[in-house]
Formats: sequence, structure tokens, C-alpha cells
Amino acid sequence: MIGHCSGMGVSGLIRCFLAVLWIAAASPAVACKIALVLAVDVSGSVDKEEYRIQMQGLADGLRDGAVSEALVAGEGAVMVVHWSGSSRQEVAVPWTRVTGFEALEELASEIEAAPRSWRNFSTAIGEALLFSEAQFLQVPDCAKKVIDISGDGSSNEGIAPQRVRPQLKAAGIIVNALVIEGAEARMTEYFWENVILGEGAFVITANSYEEYPDRMRRKLLREIAKQISSLDAGADTGNL
Repeated sequence: MIGHCSGMGVSGLIRCFLAVLWIAAASPAVACKIALVLAVDVSGSVDKEEYRIQMQGLADGLRDGAVSEALVAGEGAVMVVHWSGSSRQEVAVPWTRVTGFEALEELASEIEAAPRSWRNFSTAIGEALLFSEAQFLQVPDCAKKVIDISGDGSSNEGIAPQRVRPQLKAAGIIVNALVIEGAEARMTEYFWENVILGEGAFVITANSYEEYPDRMRRKLLREIAKQISSLDAGADTGNL
């Protein structure tokens, strides 16, 4: 566009460059590369210490060097949702635009301090997914929409998670999962078959809550760093 200003007189050049600056200022901002809902299970199967481990694991995972750099570079948006039984889903930490490392540290600190929403209710995974889907209406400019759901049990209340998959797929949402084994048998298999959705969707397993922080860090690396790098390169995310 600047090339069109060549060959003009001084006054014409000034007017032309002012027009270029006005168009640049009026252009829409570059969209964020990923919007991520971190959906945390706070149902009755999760005790006080396990809740603390989950929230600390999320905060520390976001602080990981590769994860934080990718989020900042991609101007990602992150939200935390607490979920339990039917009609018990709540935004624990609202959308935060990670525009710099200071914003990321504020987000991590807010996650660490977030109070628990519920304690003694059932597990409604389908309801949690639908609630999380609705939150993306607030971040329409983000290139990828991902729900990162963690839990230790199968859905036993509300709409079944497999029944909401068509709606999530139509909305272009990817669902990944971190499963904590122990409360029920074969939970990893259950989440593979009934919960995750979308191109490159995956499940990472923690065999106990003690493994949760490390598995969450690995999950965020795969979910954020590789997703953003794939957008930059136009390539498939592959496997971590």
C-alpha cells in the first residue's frame, strides 16, 4: 500500500501516509491463537487435598517456560471452570488474555487462590462440556478453541458426554482430557471413547493425584505449545 504513495508531491505524500496510518489503525487486531478452558472436576470424589493439587498443578503448568512463552507469543486466552453435578458449573477464573508474562503470573496466582465451588455432588461431564462451550462466545477472535477437562470418574448425571459431541464438533471445539486413575476402573479408556473430540485430541493419564502436576505440565505443553507452533507452521501437531 505504501508503494502507491510514490511519485506524489510533498502534500500528496503526507495525505497518502496519513491514510495508510488510518487504515492500519482501523484494521482489526490480530486474533489470539488459542482459547483454552481448563475444566476442573470438583465433584464429591475429589477431596480437599486433591483439589489443592489440581489447582496448584494448573498454576505451575502454566508457569512452565515453554508453555508460558507459547501463550504469550500466541496472545492466548485462558479460563478456569469448576464443574460437578448437573447445573453445577461455574467460572472460577474468568477469561484472561495472556498478553505478557506479568499477565500470565497474575493468572497463575488467581488459579492458586481460587476457592472451591462445590464439594459433595455427582459427576456431570456432558453438562461441564456444554457450559464450557458457551464460554467461547466471549472470545470469538481466537483461532483455536480447546476444552481441557480433568477428572477421576465417569459421568453419572445429566446429559451423557458422547451426546454433546456433535454440537461441540459443529462449533469447531477440541476436547482433551487429563484422567486421574484410581477412583474407578479403566477411566482412561472411558475418556478416550466418550469424551475427547477433534483433530489431534488426546488423553493423558495420571495414575494418582501425586502425578497430576507433572502430567498437567506435559498436557499443557502438547495442548498449547504444539497447537500454537502448528498454527505458525501450518503443520499437524503430531505427538509429544
